[in-house]
Amino acid sequence: MLTVAPSRRTRSAVVAAVAAAFALSGLAGCANSEAKTDTSSTGTSGTGTSTAANSNASSGTNTGTTSTGTDSAASNTLTVRDPWVKAADTGMTAAFATLVNNTQTDVTIESATSPASPIELHTMAMKDGKMVMEPKQGGFVIKAGATHELAPGGDHLMLMSPSAAVKPGDELAFTLTLAGGGTVAFTAVAKPFAGAQESYDPGMTMPSASAHS
Repeated sequence: MLTVAPSRRTRSAVVAAVAAAFALSGLAGCANSEAKTDTSSTGTSGTGTSTAANSNASSGTNTGTTSTGTDSAASNTLTVRDPWVKAADTGMTAAFATLVNNTQTDVTIESATSPASPIELHTMAMKDGKMVMEPKQGGFVIKAGATHELAPGGDHLMLMSPSAAVKPGDELAFTLTLAGGGTVAFTAVAKPFAGAQESYDPGMTMPSASAHS
């Protein structure tokens, strides 16, 4: 039997075809690799955006916590702790807190103001056999290094005529004016309270303490 050897031209064609096939395979591999790289890059970028969003959300939460932390308003002279307001749909209501004197001398609160209502400094007194509210003459005096409670049944900040209903959760701004001209600002949150239903005796007035801020 005769065997016919492939011609040089035939061998060259086969070699060229094989080389072309390898080249195409290599290009396809590169394309797939680039596609994977792009996908990976996109995924990383997406993750980064999500992380930034989470970071912003976390930051927002922290800010909110910080911005809603109004239990204490401090100055070098006086600290106001745990302030709150009795919620009321109509009529007068009152604000309470613990006042801390940070100094070695007595501190006197002469007046208070709020955008929500004219304010008077009130205390409780016995009149005609019953406890009634009346303006606190001389203001609230906090002894050196001591605390003074503004509480139902005792001294308090009286909101004489709120411009709107005071609903639970409302935040009301207050400013205390000290003897000598210093001021301390704080915010109090309104909450329901069934007590503090004392009568008011308007026989005594404190005009200087009832101005709007």
